[in-house]
Amino acid sequence: MNNQATTNIESLESKVEELLALSQRLSEENAQLKAQLFALKTDKSGLVEQKEQVRSQVEGMISRLKAMESA
Repeated sequence: MNNQATTNIESLESKVEELLALSQRLSEENAQLKAQLFALKTDKSGLVEQKEQVRSQVEGMISRLKAMESA
């Protein structure tokens, strides 16, 4: 094998190693983003539930105030 072919093979090996490293980093980042998304969805669900409870409480207070007003 001549020197040029050896250099080309070494360059190709280097690029493949870089691609593998990039692929690994992207996989790790993807896993982290999925975990963050799950946490955000869980938080959102809790906040929606809290909002509904508060809405219900406020509606109850308004009803009681209207009842007191008409009494």
